[in-house]
Amino acid sequence: MKYLIVGLGNIGPEYAETRHNIGFMVLDYLAKKHDAQFDTGRHSFVTEIKTKGRTFVLVKPTTYMNLSGKAVGHWLTSLKLPVEQMMVITDDIAIPFGKIRIRTKGSAGGHNGLKHIEQTLGHNNYPRLRFGVGDTFHKGKQVDYVLSKFSEDEQIDLQALVEKAAESVLAFGTIGLERTMNQYNTK
Repeated sequence: MKYLIVGLGNIGPEYAETRHNIGFMVLDYLAKKHDAQFDTGRHSFVTEIKTKGRTFVLVKPTTYMNLSGKAVGHWLTSLKLPVEQMMVITDDIAIPFGKIRIRTKGSAGGHNGLKHIEQTLGHNNYPRLRFGVGDTFHKGKQVDYVLSKFSEDEQIDLQALVEKAAESVLAFGTIGLERTMNQYNTK
């Protein structure tokens, strides 16, 4: 069984380890844990890991956030996978820092990466993991906030939270979406 895992983010050193790049951070953790290296693929950096008889194709789009659907569309078609076997990992300012929400579908919620994926697919019925980054920014400063690095206080717990999100991605492929949601969704 094969799964496509798409971590959203922006390429370039200026975006590394920012809130908006949490999807990249989760995939980087998974790749490192499984001794996998990312290669340049179509519209993305891509690698593959195997665990418990499952193959996970990890994709970090290189199109910048606003065009993430290009990578999603290409890899779903190339791998001949249904959207039910894909999970998108993204940041979410509407969720408190460190909480994760795994859903079977949902709105883009103002997230440009999710908007483009929805436009590309023609629907919003695909699994996603929303990683809460909080909303401690002043009005009109949302872009600056999501493109900034995590605070010192947040960094204390960040690695453990990334690991938990990574575990939930693997659970998605091994125990199924419903059980993963029951086990990993935090209140």
